Amino acid sequence: MPLRNIAIIAHVDHGKTTLVDQLFRQSGTFRDNQRIEERAMDSNDLEKERGITILAKCTSVEWNGTRINIVDTPGHADFGGEVERILSMVDGVILLVDSSEGAMPQTKFVTGKALALGLRPIVVVNKVDRPDERIQEVLDEVFDLFVSLDASDEQCDFPVLYASGRNGYANEDPNLREGTLTPMFETIVRHVPAPEADNNGPFKFLVTLLDRDNFLGRILTGKVQSGTVKVNSPIHALDNDGKIVETGRASKLMAFRGLERVPVDEARAGDIISIAGLTDATVSNTICDPSVSEPLHAQPIDPPTLSMRFAVNDSPMAGREGSKVTSRMIRDRLEREAESNVAIRVTESADKDSFEVAGRGELQLGVLIETMRREGFELGISRPRVLYGEDENGKRTEPYETVVIDVDDEHAGTVVEKMATRKGEMTDMRPSGGGKTRITFSAPSRGLIGYHGEFLSDTRGTGIMNRLFEKYGPYKGKIEGRKNGVLISNGAGEAVGYALGPLEERGILFVGVGTPLYEGMIIGENAKPDDLEVNPMKSKQLTNFRSTGKDDAIRLTPPRIMTLEQAIAYIDDDEMVEVTPKSIRLRKALLDPHERKKAGRKKEAA
Repeated sequence: MPLRNIAIIAHVDHGKTTLVDQLFRQSGTFRDNQRIEERAMDSNDLEKERGITILAKCTSVEWNGTRINIVDTPGHADFGGEVERILSMVDGVILLVDSSEGAMPQTKFVTGKALALGLRPIVVVNKVDRPDERIQEVLDEVFDLFVSLDASDEQCDFPVLYASGRNGYANEDPNLREGTLTPMFETIVRHVPAPEADNNGPFKFLVTLLDRDNFLGRILTGKVQSGTVKVNSPIHALDNDGKIVETGRASKLMAFRGLERVPVDEARAGDIISIAGLTDATVSNTICDPSVSEPLHAQPIDPPTLSMRFAVNDSPMAGREGSKVTSRMIRDRLEREAESNVAIRVTESADKDSFEVAGRGELQLGVLIETMRREGFELGISRPRVLYGEDENGKRTEPYETVVIDVDDEHAGTVVEKMATRKGEMTDMRPSGGGKTRITFSAPSRGLIGYHGEFLSDTRGTGIMNRLFEKYGPYKGKIEGRKNGVLISNGAGEAVGYALGPLEERGILFVGVGTPLYEGMIIGENAKPDDLEVNPMKSKQLTNFRSTGKDDAIRLTPPRIMTLEQAIAYIDDDEMVEVTPKSIRLRKALLDPHERKKAGRKKEAA
């Protein structure tokens, strides 16, 4: 059967996964009476809850006798490592662009990677039925983007389709608002080349995705570059230097048919398949015939820019809610994650009780922490910090990000002012229509940690911020952190309404009545810059005298409950987030007030 391998790439929320749903439906992959979930490719719980794609996944559809293997990719920059790997599996890309938002930072990132590999794109302007569409300007933006990324003449001569993924139509005419996806299938078959297949050579296969199965063990997915492989064929795995990682047999071969992996007896050059049977081989290894000694070239992955400390939970409430609390369990889990996710790096600290986990951004590490807490882990998480570098003169460098902000005109001044205090430099500002302004900054990643929540407050929830790693640039000096101090519990017990009432005048509370507390736990934000130790457990003295007046009923404002990402962004350098399967608590790294004072004096002396 003729083959086509394509990836769908786009910025977050531009409609990739919804389009794949429609490709399934219109290619006859599903039975007419089959129950299909919306965004069928977003298979794990976190993807469904957040409405974003986190992991790259393979699928395939059959259309008029041609098998089309499709890879759905994440659109968020933090998960860019997933996109970088899978582009080596495909022979063409569908670049999806929103008809109103146009080319965004992540569009630039993934398009640059695809063009560098020589892939020829098909541009699909999606959501053409939006009332604020600006199709022609968006196409001009895409063409300018291709030129700025040094695309070849052949790549700049791309076919264009105008589509609505949700409504299931694509046309070559920008004015049509009905139809099917048949023009898209035809364009894929016509424009994307068949995989370059060397069926007569020895079997070679580059691992790009790694998965685990309780019965089959490690499942390695990738594209067969040459030769054929049959079930139980002898194989070995080579690393990038050509050293043999392990030798074994291909105990099971699986191909993608719709949403399922189906066992097959044989796979040929050009097929995207999964192999089971090896225990040590990992991403970027070459699986091949024992006669082969030269590995395939693996695409280099951009380095991580941000790190957090994952520590064993040592709070007084440790072990009450989670089942996995030891450093050995945390180490095994993190090593397993680093194995399958090449954008994450794990290093163990000298005290063996904590691990430095480096990744692409707060969201990527936040998703890892959320996944671990759902598996029953308890952790102590430090504030994120950027990974510094050095230039050729030995001077310190730090990561910079391109920040594109879409905001109502009335809030533009506030955003520019806030970004300036965080050492961001404005590189572009233009009206984007509908009373909105698009502002572009180049800002150090360090200054953006914790800014997103403040940004949403400043723009009354209407602003949209997109970030993308830009470069390593000169160190910008000290950046002002959080302006307010915190309210710290001075003892253990349960929060009492009688004590919390007066504390509301001191600032914003994070805990409600009956919340279990311990010494050193953060219970609120102080209205002043200093930290303040308070007693939230103080109850009213009871006597057998009646009071002359009725006690005033205590009316408490509902506490501010933070999500995991908000808590990580909020904490300061001397604070931690305690994460358990049921709770997210803020605390000081040193719970004893005397230890905190000693550490404060040492810091001042230094």
